[in-house]
Amino acid sequence: MRLELGTAVRCTDAELGELADVVIDPLSKQSTHVVVRSTHGKIAPSRLIPIHLVDRDAERDICLTCTAEEASKCDPVQDFAYVRLDEMPVDDPKWDVGIERALALPYYQTDDPSFAYPYDDHVGLNYDRVPKGEVEVRRSSVVSTSDDEAVGHVDGFLVDDSDHITHIVLARGHLWKKREVTIPMSAIDKVETDLVTLKLTRQELGELPAVKVRRLS
Repeated sequence: MRLELGTAVRCTDAELGELADVVIDPLSKQSTHVVVRSTHGKIAPSRLIPIHLVDRDAERDICLTCTAEEASKCDPVQDFAYVRLDEMPVDDPKWDVGIERALALPYYQTDDPSFAYPYDDHVGLNYDRVPKGEVEVRRSSVVSTSDDEAVGHVDGFLVDDSDHITHIVLARGHLWKKREVTIPMSAIDKVETDLVTLKLTRQELGELPAVKVRRLS
């Protein structure tokens, strides 16, 4: 099964949105959830959908084996916190922090030493909650080689019947010259939130076969 980030996601009775992220157990290299972002006009929270609800027999798009109403009861992935710079936004035995998005950083600037202004060392933070011990990878997540070269971003995953990730699809290049490389998990050193690190050097990666990406998005 191919989980291509940005692909439309459909329930049995309606379109739900698009595949935004994939949540992974970094030890077993299993996909555990998909994050589905609503693409409808109304604002709806992104949902954390268990991988067992993904229909493996679907030929196009990503299809779920549940209704849209059932999917809406899955956990929302996004949350907000107003925390100190050195403080974790969540302290819960069930959840870890996935992708983070800072909304505002503390700001204080003046040349007048007599001007006193209370300094706020807090930051507004949007973040994704993922199950404890798991990590989140999105389409813009960086792929880095063993010699610390950023060589592209994650475009998708190939998953076997037991939900183990067998390959990561790397997108390289820009605009009309984009290429994708399918990297086996044996060549992956580690998977972290928003980052995949390879065991390969940049030169070794260049020796893997690449094909031109053919899609509208």
